[in-house]
Amino acid sequence: MKLLVDFNACIGCETCEAVCDFIHDGRPNIRVVFASNGVGVPINCRHCDDAPCMAVCPVNAITRDKDGAVIINEEKCIGCLMCLSVCPFGAIGYEPVVRVVYKCDMCAERRAEGLKPACHEMCPANAIYYGPDGGEETRAKVAEVISRNL
Repeated sequence: MKLLVDFNACIGCETCEAVCDFIHDGRPNIRVVFASNGVGVPINCRHCDDAPCMAVCPVNAITRDKDGAVIINEEKCIGCLMCLSVCPFGAIGYEPVVRVVYKCDMCAERRAEGLKPACHEMCPANAIYYGPDGGEETRAKVAEVISRNL
């Protein structure tokens, strides 16, 4: 499964960040940052096919689940911050109180209940898409976004 963000459709309302904050008890895994021109850009884990964070973790605390989400086992994490330093999207956060890293897990608990990620469900601009990786629906969505933004 993939979680895709259409940055041109995003209206910068921060709904994704707010719902993620609520779902994850005050620790949002998606952040809306604002460029100097005032445009909001959601920053989240892209669940890379060749995830550099997984490759550098010395204790194998970062794995991929059955849906393809790159997840962090916080009980195994030693807080070395190597993953944070190699993430090309700046999508990994650090919790200094418990000294572990955290990131988007595509709402693993919701997916276990048959639900979709909260950011996808709540985005009023439909700028966040969740669908099968490589599936026809996902390819069509990507093609639509590309053609609209050319």
